[in-house]
Amino acid sequence: MNREAAEPTDDTAIDVDDCWNRIGTRGDRSCERLTEYQRCLNCPVYARHAAKLLERPIGRAEMADAARRMGTNGAYGAGRERSDADARHAALAFRVADEWLALSIGVLREIADTRPIHSLPHRRHPAVRGVVNIRGTLRIAISLGALLGLGAAGGARGGTDGGFTRLLVVAHHGEPVVFPVDEVEGVVRFGASEWVPVPATVGRASAGLSRGVLAWRGKSIGLLDDDRLFEAVTRSMR
Repeated sequence: MNREAAEPTDDTAIDVDDCWNRIGTRGDRSCERLTEYQRCLNCPVYARHAAKLLERPIGRAEMADAARRMGTNGAYGAGRERSDADARHAALAFRVADEWLALSIGVLREIADTRPIHSLPHRRHPAVRGVVNIRGTLRIAISLGALLGLGAAGGARGGTDGGFTRLLVVAHHGEPVVFPVDEVEGVVRFGASEWVPVPATVGRASAGLSRGVLAWRGKSIGLLDDDRLFEAVTRSMR
């Protein structure tokens, strides 16, 4: 019997070129993009491949393993609670001014290089910075710093030359908008037990639009709430 024909293939496999392991910071560092981006975490190619990996469907082997673990958890209710606790989430960590934030990978469309933002006449809200050209389409640029009430310390850690600044193209139940940020750290994966609600006693500027706080790589990161954040974005554009 043909063994390959007898064994079904996993249709969740995706083609990703892990260039960071070959020619990037984990490889021989021969990639010409390193001169511009300095490390793979800042490169849009790395971000695109990371998003593809994180959004891939669950494979058959993973589903079978999950089913086995649920079967050993006893009652269905107990198994379900443990499964929810073990669920992993993914978000992109970045900095605006002196505050570290994270946004769900599900709303991220692209990480673009910084470029001119053209101001709009008669803009009513300080969060609306203007329009920016993304792949030939003009998108509204929204200042997260203005929405969150952050201080004017943007770029303090990234240097005055804007070497680490990026544009996050995001969308949530609507047309994409652009968030200029001071630095992109990378993708963080975490479980439900690894983040906590924002304490009422903590005076984070992002508290009103956050759903919790996560400790990651020695940083305290505010997990932005997709619904509340984009509701604030919509209000700012009216």
